[in-house]
Amino acid sequence: MSRGRRYDEPKLNLKKVFAVIILFVVIIMCIVMLKGILDGDEEQGNVTSIDYFAAYQNNKWGVIDSNGNIVIDPSYAEMIVVPNSKEDVFLCTFDVNYDDGTYSTKALNSKNEEIFTNYEQIEAISNTDESQNLSYDSKVLKVQSGGKYGLINMEGNEVLPCEYDEITALQGVENTLLVSKDGNYGTVSDEGKILLPTEYAEIQNLGDEASQGFIVRNAEGKCGIVDIGNGQVLETKYDNIAKIHQGDYYVVTEDGKQKVVNRDGTESLNGSYDEITAILKNPENGVIYKDGDKFGVMSLSGETTIGTQYDDLKEAKTGVFIAKTGENYGIIDLEGNTLVEFKYRGITYNEKADLYVTEDESYNNEVLDSNYEIKLTGMVTDLDDEKGYIEVRQDDEYKYYNFRFEEQKESDIFSSNTLFVSKKDGKYGFVDKDGNVVVDYIYDDVTNQNAFGYAGVKKDGKWGSIDRNGKVVQEPTYDLEDYLQVDFIGSWYLGKDLNMNYYRK
Repeated sequence: MSRGRRYDEPKLNLKKVFAVIILFVVIIMCIVMLKGILDGDEEQGNVTSIDYFAAYQNNKWGVIDSNGNIVIDPSYAEMIVVPNSKEDVFLCTFDVNYDDGTYSTKALNSKNEEIFTNYEQIEAISNTDESQNLSYDSKVLKVQSGGKYGLINMEGNEVLPCEYDEITALQGVENTLLVSKDGNYGTVSDEGKILLPTEYAEIQNLGDEASQGFIVRNAEGKCGIVDIGNGQVLETKYDNIAKIHQGDYYVVTEDGKQKVVNRDGTESLNGSYDEITAILKNPENGVIYKDGDKFGVMSLSGETTIGTQYDDLKEAKTGVFIAKTGENYGIIDLEGNTLVEFKYRGITYNEKADLYVTEDESYNNEVLDSNYEIKLTGMVTDLDDEKGYIEVRQDDEYKYYNFRFEEQKESDIFSSNTLFVSKKDGKYGFVDKDGNVVVDYIYDDVTNQNAFGYAGVKKDGKWGSIDRNGKVVQEPTYDLEDYLQVDFIGSWYLGKDLNMNYYRK
């Protein structure tokens, strides 16, 4: 039986297949790049993430975004609070009656729509640190319903029911709130978790974190310390407890005398001084104490280690102290030996970087390493212990160093920036990361590019701004000489009161 002819199947031309695949890849890449360019045009060359800020114009308040666009028209008499710059939740206060203290509130989103409308009042929860810097809780809002207060998150979901007489921040502690009910106090996290039940006459923070515990006072006026789970750390029997602790050691007052108490109940010292101001980082070394207006160091057994001869005394790291005599500061050790001469008007220690920054009468700085050797001089304008750099103004130029005091390129530190400050013949301009001039050397002063792509430029005594491409957004017209910080978003400049964190024009 004959068979029909079997025709050979055609072979794949691999070169052509690869060529087609590459062509598709190129087309996809072009589409992505084109989209990026178009998106960039729409955003006028600015960063894609959007932040929001209160804005002030013509004596009215509104909101702008980080591209300088008006989101809420400045039309409110009271400042609009933006509790979280990443969330489009803006809190407005209106119909204020200054005679009886009443007012109305509402929340708006970036579409100018009213949100969270099923509450009588809605407010941000403000907090201040020990330097009185103002901040807002970024996770939750205080709401009122039926005359009682509760918490919602930024999406409007309830995290704490409206059953409390009042809710405020526990001052100086992040993410922890003080709640009251029937005259008693408790604490909750800003996730709505109960930390302490509402059974105390008074609650204070022991440190700057809730995990360090709380000082509580009972109805009889006696103080103790409880931890974050309401476990007893120190018995509630003391007249007062200072916000001073180190490990398991605390400073308490009993029968009018201040002393140190260990968590296990062991007591040290017995009031042969005016005041204990600190427990040393190694508690076995003792405490810093004060007699009259002078400071010294005393062991837990009561022996004087450093006599009360200093006008100020703070421990920088274990066994090393920043001390003050008269108007000048120096550094000493636990034996009282002088490690750094008393010739500075100020000294600060950065624990993460393990370095000291001194300041003289003219606000010039010297940076000392852990061996107290001078490594940098100039004016320290920034020390970022997260990114690990020091910014120093030297000879009217900004220079950058790591914590090994090696000079760094600005482009290495701020790798996402498109513009970098450059100086030539006494004038400032901007270059790109390769050193190519983008903005000519025509300005008397400039600022670094900020997180939103803008930089301030100064000419003939006036300030304006440029965008991330070097294009002038605001001609230099603003007199900002008495402003502590010059910063721009588009044509809007940062307000004088840095605590309020708003922009104006």
